[in-house]
Amino acid sequence: MFEKIMNEKNIRKAELKDLSRIAEILVFAKRIKYRSIFNNDDYSFNELQVVKLVEEYGKPKILDNIWVYDDGIVKGMIHVEGKEIAELYVDYFFWNQGIGAKLIEFAKEKFCVRFLWVLEKNVDAIKFYKAHGFVANGKRQLEEGTPEYIIMLERVL
Repeated sequence: MFEKIMNEKNIRKAELKDLSRIAEILVFAKRIKYRSIFNNDDYSFNELQVVKLVEEYGKPKILDNIWVYDDGIVKGMIHVEGKEIAELYVDYFFWNQGIGAKLIEFAKEKFCVRFLWVLEKNVDAIKFYKAHGFVANGKRQLEEGTPEYIIMLERVL
């Protein structure tokens, strides 16, 4: 299995040419999953914009830590910072096709990721991460600037 993951030909380091696609994925997925949690249309439709994300993610510090799933179309992305999964998103149109699973397994093998933070109310994400060996460790904190909590999930080794 290790060789299969490491040789996953569809996962590659993100490049500048991927920025608009990464931003599209982030905007759409965040609107779908977070709008009902935060109930903040101003953020969802005014602040959360493709152009703003292209500018933010185009900085080398961020882009250097992003990998994309690309089978001719960039369908998902994973952002790894050290041993943390900072972000994992798959385009809504390609959910439930195993892309997120491939990205997380890639990060586990290549970077030995150990933990991540997830919104406490994002039960689908928590279920997904648990299926991939991550469990809540009891750490919980407010998501900055919001009334919502995030919880830390740690990888069981």
